[in-house]
Amino acid sequence: MWSPDAYLAFADHRGRPFVDLLARVDAHDPRRVVDLGCGPGNLTETLPSRWPGAVVEAWDSSPEMVHAARERGVDAHVGDVRDWVPAADTDVVISNAVLQWVPEHRELVSRWAAQLAPGSWIAFQVPDNFDAPSHRVVRDLARRPQWSDALGDYPFHGEDMVDPPLGYAGGLTDAGCTVDAWETMYVHPLTGANPVLEWITGTALRPVRDALDDAAWDQFRSELIPLLDAEYPRRADGITFFPFRRIFVVARVR
Repeated sequence: MWSPDAYLAFADHRGRPFVDLLARVDAHDPRRVVDLGCGPGNLTETLPSRWPGAVVEAWDSSPEMVHAARERGVDAHVGDVRDWVPAADTDVVISNAVLQWVPEHRELVSRWAAQLAPGSWIAFQVPDNFDAPSHRVVRDLARRPQWSDALGDYPFHGEDMVDPPLGYAGGLTDAGCTVDAWETMYVHPLTGANPVLEWITGTALRPVRDALDDAAWDQFRSELIPLLDAEYPRRADGITFFPFRRIFVVARVR
């Protein structure tokens, strides 16, 4: 289950890639802007300021996230991005840190390109940190005998989760788009006792939380803390640097 509070704990850091992504979308007066995977709506609610004349449509698979987004006044709907079909007036499609959860997302974005009118935009970013220590130590711990039965299906194995920018550029060019694709390494300065643990609790640890009861979840987290501390040491000034690579794609349908 997605937790809006856990996700929003690092709202400023998580929001920066959304801003960087939209900075490359050169859409003028779009009729409809769709945010697929809107989460708690804190970023979606900024879209009317960017495009005041647009209808803003939002979707998320989590009822908890949709409820939080609606409380912000966002017109959010519960639904799987794989089932979404663009309305005829859709001019901009945004998906921020969502498509890594969808194994067939490469085919999905090509399908959107075929369904959208010429001149429409598709913009998405996905994390490319599945081989980072933050994920590797979770995988290693999940494989230990005391956890392997419950967590044997932990999904983030790094292989084929996302493509490099070149892969997305090629696929969407073949689908009839003009593509701008790039990658960025953010170095987030985090504070607090266990900031990397708290960060991944809102994202990468969600499948672990879903698989464990409360006591086991607390135990797993306690065993994870020293492993993360070894990989991401806290400096004397209290800052923990958390490198995080992301891939960005902005495509315009020709």
